[in-house]
Amino acid sequence: MLRVLLSPRMVALHLLGLIAVTAAGWLGFWQLDAWQARREAQAVNLTQAPPRPLGQVMSPDAPFPGDAVGQPVEFRGTWVDASTVYISDREHQGENGYWVVTPVAVCDSSCSPENAAMLVVRGWTAQAGNAAPAPSGEVELSGWLQPPEGSGRQDPDPGDDQLPEVRIADAIQHVEQDLYGAFVISDAATTGLAQVSPEQLPGPQRFTAVRNLLYALEWWVFGGFAAFVWWRWCSDEIKALRTSATAEATESEHDGAGVASSP
Repeated sequence: MLRVLLSPRMVALHLLGLIAVTAAGWLGFWQLDAWQARREAQAVNLTQAPPRPLGQVMSPDAPFPGDAVGQPVEFRGTWVDASTVYISDREHQGENGYWVVTPVAVCDSSCSPENAAMLVVRGWTAQAGNAAPAPSGEVELSGWLQPPEGSGRQDPDPGDDQLPEVRIADAIQHVEQDLYGAFVISDAATTGLAQVSPEQLPGPQRFTAVRNLLYALEWWVFGGFAAFVWWRWCSDEIKALRTSATAEATESEHDGAGVASSP
């Protein structure tokens, strides 16, 4: 039995099963950590923290830092008013309307309209298209940093300036600059618009974090299935060995009986 289980073919199977189970287990724990991190990020409230320079929190090419949700930031730049978009289905004092979102080309070493831009929520309006133009020239801004939204709502008309969410993949179609992987809710609304605060953000996507948990369970099921295949294969090899040994023993008994009964 040991010779069969330790044959080169079976050793390769053992290694393959070990790799599959280990990989599935590790991926499952990775998704579990992601689920826990999302829950912890939602539980942290940074909106009352001191503002930090945007460049110290994230760069244009960096993914959104998970520990900076709601972090007050401050930066300097120029409004890109021609790229203003309106985010639909946003409530203010019980009335449904739109967020007015205008990119700001962030000043880095120099101020240029070609610099990477940050989407900024300037305020709320009851009707799309009637917001006053953003101020011209350089502006000093401060507000609350937020990750891009992404609940999966479809844009019924990608060609207009109304979007269902503050989603970078949608907004990039309306600007010529690169965009930060985030947006900022300005702490001071521009003229003619109502103030927006982090409390007016849509409710958390309860199933987004649960998805990571389900992925973790899925990977562990895959690992369990790989372990079952390994066990079944070994069992079949052992069963085949025993069947072969029983057949050989039976054949030997018959041969022995035949010799004993011969004159």
